[in-house]
Amino acid sequence: AAAGGEFHEGQDRRDAAAAIDEVGNGPSAARIDCSSMRPQLDPDLLSTFLAVVQGGSISAASRAVHLSQPAVTARIARLEASVGAALLVRSVRGVTPTPAGLRLAERARALERLLAEALDEVGDDDNAVGALSLAASTTIAEHVLPPLLARFRQRHPQAPIELHVGNTHDIVEAVRAGAQPLGLVEGTARAAGVRLVPWLDDELVAVVGVDAPFSVKRDSDLAQVPILWREAGSGTRAVVAAALRRAGVRTRPLPHDPVLGASTSIANAAAAGLGVAFLSRWALAPLVASGRVRTLSGLSFSIRRKFQWALPAGSVTGAAARFHRLAIQQPPAPV
Repeated sequence: AAAGGEFHEGQDRRDAAAAIDEVGNGPSAARIDCSSMRPQLDPDLLSTFLAVVQGGSISAASRAVHLSQPAVTARIARLEASVGAALLVRSVRGVTPTPAGLRLAERARALERLLAEALDEVGDDDNAVGALSLAASTTIAEHVLPPLLARFRQRHPQAPIELHVGNTHDIVEAVRAGAQPLGLVEGTARAAGVRLVPWLDDELVAVVGVDAPFSVKRDSDLAQVPILWREAGSGTRAVVAAALRRAGVRTRPLPHDPVLGASTSIANAAAAGLGVAFLSRWALAPLVASGRVRTLSGLSFSIRRKFQWALPAGSVTGAAARFHRLAIQQPPAPV
């Protein structure tokens, strides 16, 4: 949705009208005269509506758009009156979109993407692009993003680049709070006002040092040997814990299990024989090639996950939008 209280371009107005017409074509929607209300549709209503759909409640949306709950409710009421159809179903558990609401949300997101691309493409120089700031969890920052950042720098030689590294919880919170325009995470954390969109496939592979003082030949052996864990809040830790639970091996870290705050530390600790590590496929090849670790082939389970974009409820613009589009169009591959 555009900033301000009205659409400033004819195409925006036509796109908004098309979204309203599509909602009005639903089987339960009331027929309305769209031509009389199209110029008065406030695009801020669409942004608020998307925040409600994403957050699943009025309270979550109010935090995301920095409005009171009565103000959010009033905006939704105005939007429903404008389109002539109920857009949300209220319950004690929150709100869910009606079929008309789902159609409008899809078109509203398309409008936001179009506007973001238009704003992004207005300028050709690095001053127009601005600085690139993003946040990523450790494995992605260390092994996935460097070649993408290099490609971005080739296209925008003068644009400053700043990459903030943290665990999944920290990244999601930074995007939710508006401290970062977009993030990349390895876990499945949820936060009101943040969209998690799958990007790349990953697999966590069990490895030990080539001279490890213990043997792991089957799943049950994992109950007797130390496992190397990331810190609480790490997406990798959450995924590994869930997989071990499903395999009936562990329900939580044991007192003698080392906890290390970075994937590089875990890889080096595994190579030193400190315990079993579950390492991303993206980080594995150089370690195996160096002869420092070996994979465990006797386990019956695999741990697959998705690297995900953490996106705000609203639009991503400027350098962040350009980087996001580059990453989608030219995704990297594991070495």
